[in-house]
Amino acid sequence: MISFFRNFFQSKIGLPIFIGFLILVALAFAAADITGTTFGGVSGGDRVAVVGDDRITTSELVSTSNSAIQNIRRENPTITMPQFVEQGGLDEVLSQLIDRYAIGGYAERNGLRAGDNLVNSEILQIAAFRGATGEFDQQVYQAALRNQGLTDAVVRRDLADGLLAQQLLVPALAAPQMPAKAAKQYAALLLERRRGGIAFIPSFAFAPEDDPTDEQLETFYSENRSRFTLPERRTIRYAQFGADELDVDVAPSAEEIRNFYEANAARYAASETRDVSSFLVPTQDAARSLVERIRGGLSLEAAAREAGFSVSSVTGQTQAQLSSALSPAVATNVFAAAEGQIAEPAQSSLGWYVARVDDVTRTEARTLAQATPEITEEITVQKRAAALADLSARIEEEVDGGTALVDVAEAYGLEVRTTPPVLADGRLFGQNTGSLNPALIRTVETAFQMDESEPQLAEVVPGSQFVIFDVAEIIESAAPPLSENRDQVVIAWGFAEGAKAAKETADRVLEKVRGDSSLSAAVSEEDAQLPPIEQIDLARQQLFAQRDQNPPPPLVLMFSMAEGSSKIYEAPNDIGWYIVTLDEIVTEDLPEDSPLLAQAQQQLATALEDEYADQLTKAIRTELGVERNDDAIEAVRRQLVGETN
Repeated sequence: MISFFRNFFQSKIGLPIFIGFLILVALAFAAADITGTTFGGVSGGDRVAVVGDDRITTSELVSTSNSAIQNIRRENPTITMPQFVEQGGLDEVLSQLIDRYAIGGYAERNGLRAGDNLVNSEILQIAAFRGATGEFDQQVYQAALRNQGLTDAVVRRDLADGLLAQQLLVPALAAPQMPAKAAKQYAALLLERRRGGIAFIPSFAFAPEDDPTDEQLETFYSENRSRFTLPERRTIRYAQFGADELDVDVAPSAEEIRNFYEANAARYAASETRDVSSFLVPTQDAARSLVERIRGGLSLEAAAREAGFSVSSVTGQTQAQLSSALSPAVATNVFAAAEGQIAEPAQSSLGWYVARVDDVTRTEARTLAQATPEITEEITVQKRAAALADLSARIEEEVDGGTALVDVAEAYGLEVRTTPPVLADGRLFGQNTGSLNPALIRTVETAFQMDESEPQLAEVVPGSQFVIFDVAEIIESAAPPLSENRDQVVIAWGFAEGAKAAKETADRVLEKVRGDSSLSAAVSEEDAQLPPIEQIDLARQQLFAQRDQNPPPPLVLMFSMAEGSSKIYEAPNDIGWYIVTLDEIVTEDLPEDSPLLAQAQQQLATALEDEYADQLTKAIRTELGVERNDDAIEAVRRQLVGETN
């Protein structure tokens, strides 16, 4: 998961050379103004680091970490802050903050500037800040900042830092090219094949048979609470209403039907539509000449083709529609011609049209009696929508006035229901089956931003279904009392204890393998019953053939080892240990004209850019000097994970 965090942060701040990402830098990492009181060195208790002359405050690290996890929750809504910290998120946030300050400080020290006018020009170019006219809108800008919890000063500082980074890094990273000789070595790796073995030493094979004592279990739980942290969940209380709850008669009267018929007389009068094919010529003489040839037997399409024009067709056009699309004169002539005939040439603002009537569709007039069923249905829909809109407006007024959900429901005869605990991604907590009421799926995101007893009105199906909802209970993200998940903790304790013995076994096996023993022989000498050795004979291309899947870590390790070597790898969550041996590497010569060579050079150019940027940033850090306040960093870590001491 740490690679996910790294990729996430690097996409926001690690690549500031792209102007298009500047606002993402601001939205992802800005959360507090860096101005404030100044203390000497890094000893100040509110400073987590000093970069050159700039200080990174504890409040900025906390705020930036909160901002970062909010962005990550867009893809992983259930991630908790303890999980974020445990997987390295806090360290990555601090590292990126240090890099940002270092690059900005170094750029300014060497005479680079990002003035107000330059920052203003960047703000004006950001599409998110434009209004309905397509121009920068101050109100839209301020609303966007409020939604992200940012200030104008914070955004401007981050944009300035990004602009300084652009000025500094672009010249340093301009079009790196991997030499063909070096690229050939990398490309040849795709063709290599590796043979070896992987042994798995599972923790369960060594887990204690007896349950832990209360003291052992409490100690283990205290030291590993983050592993058992449950995500925040909320119970949503709601009441639905729609057309079925309307207590009004929406059936139209005879007078309403008659009035509607008279107001829309044109709709029920006799009508005619035409399908027309046409092309446009620049002069009247040319149009007349072509019309004569077509009436003489040449097809419209052939005439247009010979004259260098193309034919376009429209279907189901009334005279009014054709008049609007082409011109009134064209429409008049087209509707004067018979089906299959060529209309007289007529002028539009662009030239003269040569048109053929392909088809004529006539609709007879409808009497009031004939139109009544259609009119009845339409008026009914309109009256129902109006009544529902009125009902929703009255309920919304009640909600906005602070009336509780249960009181609103009672006043309007609505049934109040309550969901089981729901996670931020819409799943029901602790349930493998069952699902949330479809009417509430769109309300979950809002529900996780609400306070308890703060009702909201939402439209479920536009114009027909609504829901009033509030949050009945908020259960914060935390590890539950040991008594509530004792069985799960006992199992985890058993795996942890078994992992210690499994590690000792793995170390013995590895020592024998690094001596004169084979992997199979070393494993067979152990008293515990262990899984059989998995023999590997795999090409690198096969390993990474499926880009949407991550290869097993032991296999990745094998493809990074030296021939004849053996290594140990710890499986996650105390599952056990892998012992990986690489017996043989088989390579093939890469032809000079192989397409893999060009592909390798192209792909490695990006890697070179990243490497150059990383090396330059490290050099800048060294020159400016970076001091870390480990006590303050640890205090921030404890604050974020909820530890009180």
